[in-house]
Amino acid sequence: MPEDKKPTDDKPTDDKDIDALTDKDGAPDLAQEVAKWRAMSRKHEAQAKTNADAAKKLATMEDADKSEVQKLTDKATLSDKAAVDAKHELARLRVAMRKGLTEAQAKRLIGATEEELEADADELLESFGGDKTPPGKGGKPKERLRSGAAPDEEPDETDPRKLAASVPRL
Repeated sequence: MPEDKKPTDDKPTDDKDIDALTDKDGAPDLAQEVAKWRAMSRKHEAQAKTNADAAKKLATMEDADKSEVQKLTDKATLSDKAAVDAKHELARLRVAMRKGLTEAQAKRLIGATEEELEADADELLESFGGDKTPPGKGGKPKERLRSGAAPDEEPDETDPRKLAASVPRL
């Protein structure tokens, strides 16, 4: 047997274990190797499940040990964080609306104050070459379109008798 084989487990293996994992020709028996690794995997999965159950029990016990004041303090902290996040979102959306940004562009605004958000919005508009005028304020004038049936100017003659006389008859 070659002595350069290293054990695949943390436990030392003796020659009997190595002989059990090899066939007649000295090549490793893959079926036994697969079975060994499956057994180890199942053992580790069972240990992980036990650890998860223990972690849940520990969290339950820690919550039970907390006083009512601690529970309310934790709840208030979460509420304060949600309020700060909502205020920041509101400021970001206000700036985006004033600057005429799209919703996708508004998501990219960075800053803690409205001034910082406005500066970032200006940089964003400048980098994408957008116009700096908010929608509906200035910009390209709207064309006054008319149908082809409507004349561009009033006729010179408005007397109906003269107009009827000027119509050619066949």
